[in-house]
Amino acid sequence: MKNSVSSPDQPHSVCPWWLGYLLASPVRRIFQQPAQVLAGHVREGMTVLEPGPGMGFFTLEMARRVGPSGRVIAVDVQPRMLEELRRRAAKAGVLDRLDARLAAPDSMGLADVTGLVDFTLAFAVVHELPSAAGFFREVARASKPGARLLLAEPAGHVTASHFDAEVQAARDARFRLLEPPSVRRSRTALLERVTAP
Repeated sequence: MKNSVSSPDQPHSVCPWWLGYLLASPVRRIFQQPAQVLAGHVREGMTVLEPGPGMGFFTLEMARRVGPSGRVIAVDVQPRMLEELRRRAAKAGVLDRLDARLAAPDSMGLADVTGLVDFTLAFAVVHELPSAAGFFREVARASKPGARLLLAEPAGHVTASHFDAEVQAARDARFRLLEPPSVRRSRTALLERVTAP
């Protein structure tokens, strides 16, 4: 499948599973604090979607925040990432709030949660997907009206023009742009699901 926002400087590729250990490392907290990134976005009782969770750098914090009545749907294409995510969630005591799903290359398999998601965190993942447009359409179908989507891409890896194309793909999928949050070393956009055309 062709990447709808592809460019010569942004080829489609997937982060190797073994890099997940580095991305979930406590050392990363020097540069990014999950609690700060998620502040004001994730609350108790929410249904949260996280495509490309890796080994859970943000996932575990979201699971703590949604509480026992909430759910985090973590979707990845790599079984090894999900195995380690489940192990870490069990160790943190939040496995019962985690719905870890293996995705197909062209779909996250979210038909059972249509219109149920309150918040989506797409952190350093959209540039790895074969179709940004398809991704945002799938997230839009899963989202409630008014649901928020936090899009963040690594500034040193994703060009400004590529990021702008991702934001446009989200807008085409019926998300409206809100005031972007500041996330260190990232290009960010906060979007909201709208129902009107």
